[in-house]
Amino acid sequence: MRRVSRIAVAGVATAALAVTVSACGSSSSESAGGGKKNLGLALAYDVGGKGDQSFNDAATAGMEKADKEFGYKSTAVEPQDGESDADKVQRLETLAKQGYNPVIGVGFAYAPAVKEVAAKYPKVTFGIVDDDTIKASNVADLVFHEEQASYLAGVAAAKTTKSNVVGFVGGVDVPLIHKFEAGFKQGVEDTKKGVKVKSQYLTETAAEGGFASPDKGENAANGQIDAGADVVYAAAGLSGQGVIKAAAAHKIWAIGVDSDQYKQAALAKYKDSILTSAMKDVAGAVFNLAKSVKDGKPQTGEVRASLATGGVSLSESNPVFKNNADVQAAVKKAEEGIKNGTIKVKTS
Repeated sequence: MRRVSRIAVAGVATAALAVTVSACGSSSSESAGGGKKNLGLALAYDVGGKGDQSFNDAATAGMEKADKEFGYKSTAVEPQDGESDADKVQRLETLAKQGYNPVIGVGFAYAPAVKEVAAKYPKVTFGIVDDDTIKASNVADLVFHEEQASYLAGVAAAKTTKSNVVGFVGGVDVPLIHKFEAGFKQGVEDTKKGVKVKSQYLTETAAEGGFASPDKGENAANGQIDAGADVVYAAAGLSGQGVIKAAAAHKIWAIGVDSDQYKQAALAKYKDSILTSAMKDVAGAVFNLAKSVKDGKPQTGEVRASLATGGVSLSESNPVFKNNADVQAAVKKAEEGIKNGTIKVKTS
């Protein structure tokens, strides 16, 4: 029901965007293209929207930090189900025109729209999360070494499993999620020989709901658990909530993604089943881009975060994970190997 209600709200919010943004920008009509006043940053959410307890919420945290530090009144806009690139273009154009800077597309699906709109508004800085294909003087490609954090998740899974079967649930069968799977599998294989990794992708395309369907995630996890998996790692956005729910129901371990899902309020009743989370600092990337614009030195080009920069990591909020000396030693050893180059993590 929550997903349905958010879709309804998203439709209303998108329809009302021009009115809302115009109201916010009524005192700053000159701000488009670097005028007198910057309203703040604008986020255009990926599928799943706000409340996914993962990717989009991490971006929201970065926006809220920028608002607090810079006195901004930023905005964020929900996606619509089945929307086209033209819908995304219109959304980004509206935000840029009204004086938001930077304007950030949260997710690789925004690539065509960001490329088109950035060319029309050269004085506005645009950001896109999880895409490195746009080469423009006013675009920052905010990308991550997801495979590195996923490798550590694989190490943790291999050290924790008792059945010697672990699972990976990917939201959509695309190259970005292949990075998560590749790193996880390699981490498992390098840590404990003989552990089987069962992988499943929920959908072929994002439009089919792979990142936004907890029921699909739950069904996939149940299948892997029935096949013997006692640790399941999900890289599936909002769908990952279903994986975590299934893990809790069967009293096995789940590994979260993007945000520290052990700390997420909406997942509190399942937190004792969340071993750790493979995190990427989307919040930091969003905040840093906003700060660079505020400082008059906008980030552009590829901005890639890694273990070495602190941009990806493994959470330690669950005391069971943090206090397991054997697991911690293995994870720390792997982390050092990745940082010094002795471990080369695959991306596919």
